Amino acid sequence: MASDSHLSILRQAAKPLDGTFPDSLISSIGDAHFVLIGEASHGTQEFYQRRADLTRHLIEKQGFTGVVVEADWPDAERVNRFVRGGSPDPDARAALGDFQRFPTWMWRNEVVLNFVGWLEQHNRDAAVPVGFHGMDLYSLHRSMDAVVEYLERVDPEAAHRARQRYSCFEPFGHDPQQYGLAAAYGVEEACETEVVAQLTELQRRQDLPGPDERFYAEQNARLAVDAERYYRSMFLGSEDSWNLRDTHMADTIDALAAHQRAQGLDARLVVWAHNSHLGDARATEASWAQGQIDVGQLIRERHPGDTYLLGQSTYAGEVTAARRWDGTHERRTVRPGLPGSLEAELHGLNLPAFWLDLRRPEMQDVWTEKLLQRFIGVIYAPQTERGSHYLMTHPAQQYDGLLYIDRATALSALDSAVVRSVGDLPDTFPTGQ
Repeated sequence: MASDSHLSILRQAAKPLDGTFPDSLISSIGDAHFVLIGEASHGTQEFYQRRADLTRHLIEKQGFTGVVVEADWPDAERVNRFVRGGSPDPDARAALGDFQRFPTWMWRNEVVLNFVGWLEQHNRDAAVPVGFHGMDLYSLHRSMDAVVEYLERVDPEAAHRARQRYSCFEPFGHDPQQYGLAAAYGVEEACETEVVAQLTELQRRQDLPGPDERFYAEQNARLAVDAERYYRSMFLGSEDSWNLRDTHMADTIDALAAHQRAQGLDARLVVWAHNSHLGDARATEASWAQGQIDVGQLIRERHPGDTYLLGQSTYAGEVTAARRWDGTHERRTVRPGLPGSLEAELHGLNLPAFWLDLRRPEMQDVWTEKLLQRFIGVIYAPQTERGSHYLMTHPAQQYDGLLYIDRATALSALDSAVVRSVGDLPDTFPTGQ
């Protein structure tokens, strides 16, 4: 239970959110080129809406050049083509059509639909079109297919070589888990040499046409390298799979920034993902006890003074989530935050919505002790909530700023039922975040 003096400091620091973002938040973000906006769940309407609204401001007022989301590169690339005017899709709903694997509601929801529609309209008159990109690594087979498809258009002989290399995965069909299991335990030879060779060839082929198209193909080839390692590592019982995934996501952010700078742009990227990826892992139990790193930590380390980490939190309400993997999404009731948690302390301020600038000295002084913090992914398990959804954290070191909503509402999905996943693993496997 927070002391009265503790609550008084928090109450003075809390800046109300009344539908618009206060100047204090925009000033706190400043000139950062990498703004990472998290969420405490993958199914809260307010988290998605605030993130979209803030991103619009950063694009319109501060010249941000790209949005990078916790989604697979090929799925997001279809959206990227649409918002940049190079797609046959008639509207934003159609452009979201490749997000067909569990959990579809993460990106097939009303907030993202409206944002994608807005971004396409914005880009029509923009001097610099803003991109929409994925940074996750689950799309092993679809990314390999994309590499071959690109090369078939520009160099059929190179496409033949790529097809031969990627045929290493054919004995396992489209099930990367079977490949990972067999390769991890030596039942079959790993395909690492083949995917690395393909990436190396693409990186050397600066003669291939279309700088954007070549870069997108190279990113798919890079994803195949990292996904091959990821699927092998996930069966070895270590934290390597998490660290490989988050390193890939951070590398993707940096690759996009480097690609934009090579085109003469002042690369500024907004990143959308879960708090567990975008908060600095060094301030969490995941790092202290398990050695995890994450995107927020890596981008902070690589771009000191040029990165802003913004978390989001809620005390209670509802969330869109499933009960199990590949299950139907439901509107679930979120239990009140546990006593002694970050959520409970913020609830004690009796304010409906506010933000905190965690860089202020008084915030560093208030939260000197570890606090429980809740993380809800695509699965919500209230019956085991303490073990399933809470970690000990130092919030003032984990984020630069924090948005808070006392009672949240469930995210509005576009689909009435989840389409069962096929092929590659569902997004957020196996952690749900």
